Amino acid sequence: MSKISEAFKNHKAFIPFITGGDPDLETTKKLILEMQENGADIIEIGIPFSDPIAEGVVIQEADLRALKAGTTTDKLFDAIKDIQDKIHIPLIFMTYANAVFKYGTQKFMGRCKECGISGLIIPDCPYEERDEMAPYCDAAGIDLIPLIAPTSKDRIQKIAKTAQGYVYIVSSLGVTGVRENITTDLESIARLVKEFSDVPCAIGFGIATPEQAEKMCRYADGAIVGSAIVKIIAQHGKDAPAFVGPYVKEMKAACLAAEKD
Repeated sequence: MSKISEAFKNHKAFIPFITGGDPDLETTKKLILEMQENGADIIEIGIPFSDPIAEGVVIQEADLRALKAGTTTDKLFDAIKDIQDKIHIPLIFMTYANAVFKYGTQKFMGRCKECGISGLIIPDCPYEERDEMAPYCDAAGIDLIPLIAPTSKDRIQKIAKTAQGYVYIVSSLGVTGVRENITTDLESIARLVKEFSDVPCAIGFGIATPEQAEKMCRYADGAIVGSAIVKIIAQHGKDAPAFVGPYVKEMKAACLAAEKD
């Protein structure tokens, strides 16, 4: 079992997302440590990119803020390495295929390993193209985490059977962003994933409230929250860690509450 899968052992996991370098790299380091301290089981870190096709406006704007602040992939690697000794939970990078290819796939995975990154999410690398990344991930000991969308039903078996770390179930059609209501039949999708894989599954896209997180964790092994946290960071800037910490604590408690339902 990988370090990521271990994070789901015996309890429901809460997985927050932030954009690396938003509003700056020093704040990113503080946010990671604060989220870990307040119960995050895994943290996803977005590498800022000019064309984040899976992201809604909130995270697009975060990417632009990070890029304008001078964040680069190398600087983000260095920032993660700075706090590596203080991190005891898995860190995951979320990025896009072009960014990895341009950096050099083998070099990119090598730097991930060097910085203690446990997993990688690449939204524009579908199952059919996973062999472009998987051998390099395997060589570096990094889990390549697949996404399953509401439209993936005929492909769930194939995707789940090769899954590593956890299966990222996308709650809704479209891009990331806070949603008042999530109407997809996620229970059926999660059940189908579990038929074909022992790898945990977590639900993301649109989750913002403790009630939503608790509901998602009734079906899945964890909940992923990005846009709601990025909104807090946009509002409070360098002071955001003091506000993100309590939010993470509340959401983690909601995930654990699902175990009692």
